[in-house]
Amino acid sequence: MSELKVFTIKKNIHENNAKVAQATREELKKQGTYLINIMSSPGSGKTSTLVSTIKALKDEIKIGVMEADIDSDVDAIAVQTAGAKAVQMHTGGMCHLDATMTKQGIDELGVEELDLVFLENIGNLICPAGYDVGAMKNIAILSVPEGDDKPLKYPKIFGKVDVLIVNKIDVIEHFDFRMDLLEERVRKLNKDITIFPISAKTGEGMDEWLNWIRKEIKTRG
Repeated sequence: MSELKVFTIKKNIHENNAKVAQATREELKKQGTYLINIMSSPGSGKTSTLVSTIKALKDEIKIGVMEADIDSDVDAIAVQTAGAKAVQMHTGGMCHLDATMTKQGIDELGVEELDLVFLENIGNLICPAGYDVGAMKNIAILSVPEGDDKPLKYPKIFGKVDVLIVNKIDVIEHFDFRMDLLEERVRKLNKDITIFPISAKTGEGMDEWLNWIRKEIKTRG
């Protein structure tokens, strides 16, 4: 396993975020790399979902991960151990990533030979939703213990993302959580959203999620 690269990202206040995001998307498309931005609350299972995904797909898709955290490198080590190329991005206290920061991560990771790159964004449901990072698709992860009312409290992120992963369905019987009510609330905000109920721990529902990735990589949507 190669040595993990850890670096601190810097915010460039002079850059136009939309311009940088679009340029990043175009550059990645030209070289055949598909970027997915993953957002969620802390503890929802972003890293465990990525680890399960990487283990399932690493023999057929070349995967990279940019791990963004205020500090620590434990998540980057986890995805690297699972079989992905990884870099750890320290934000210096910032609660989101923008397109300029993401571009720094792309440059540090080196994505020329990668088919798929995941950006694991900072863990919260508010700040990351406001920034285009240059991804082809935006994904939110909501875990069952967080509750089915989160779309009511944080409508912006659920209205923005292309995919919602509902993680930890293996414990749903222990919580007051209604999947039908969650879907109803989410689709009022985002009628075109795709929803995948999964358990990253047991593997339940993972096949649908993995097949969605395979299709996206094949079409480079």
